Amino acid sequence: MNIDTELIRQIAPTGVLRASINVGNPVLASRSSGDGSVRGVSVDLARALAGRLGLALEPVVFDSAGQSVEAVARGDADIGFFALDPARADQLRFATPYVLIQGAYLVRNASPLKTMDEVDRAGHRVVVGKGSAYDLHLTRSLKHVTIERAATSPTVVDEFIRTGADVAAGVRQQLESDLLRFPGLRMLPGNFMTIQQAVGMPANRSDQALAEVRQFVEDMKADGFVARALKRHDIEGAAVAPLA
Repeated sequence: MNIDTELIRQIAPTGVLRASINVGNPVLASRSSGDGSVRGVSVDLARALAGRLGLALEPVVFDSAGQSVEAVARGDADIGFFALDPARADQLRFATPYVLIQGAYLVRNASPLKTMDEVDRAGHRVVVGKGSAYDLHLTRSLKHVTIERAATSPTVVDEFIRTGADVAAGVRQQLESDLLRFPGLRMLPGNFMTIQQAVGMPANRSDQALAEVRQFVEDMKADGFVARALKRHDIEGAAVAPLA
């Protein structure tokens, strides 16, 4: 596919595709414990977009969604992989969603909480990852709890245990993996939100640049690329977003 040189420059003005990768969301990316390299669905998509543009890929790796968003908003990266949220609309422009993931709650086995509806009550303390989509959503939707913020999403349950909070909130897959690290915990049934994960760009990128990235995302969904990437990285519980 031949893409106009000027359009490529609008997407990646430095001549390489700088992709902000958030390893704080295990559905999207993770860091190798060996050589520190990153892998995951978002890395595969970034590499595919770089190839489509005929550019080298430069991953810019962060441990939290908030840091990753800030990098793209500042123009230190050309694309990132984030949850669609209205609180980010003034910083980023979003392509169409490519993956849907769930937000869930975790509590201690001894907790009296049995359903999600019981969480939003006075006196309860809920721990979320600072700046994550779950933080943004729950800050708007929970009216009676105290929200406490861990530095990153992977440290939410550690903070929950350390502080004696009532509920840990985050990506279902992350919380399920934490059940293996900490005995005596359980998930509340259901999910409090379904998040649309999308490719974000700096707010100053052109309509043409956004349209090109949107088309790329739609092509990757239609081709089965996203589904294969989820399978390749053993991601369960996430679904490919519907075609636009």
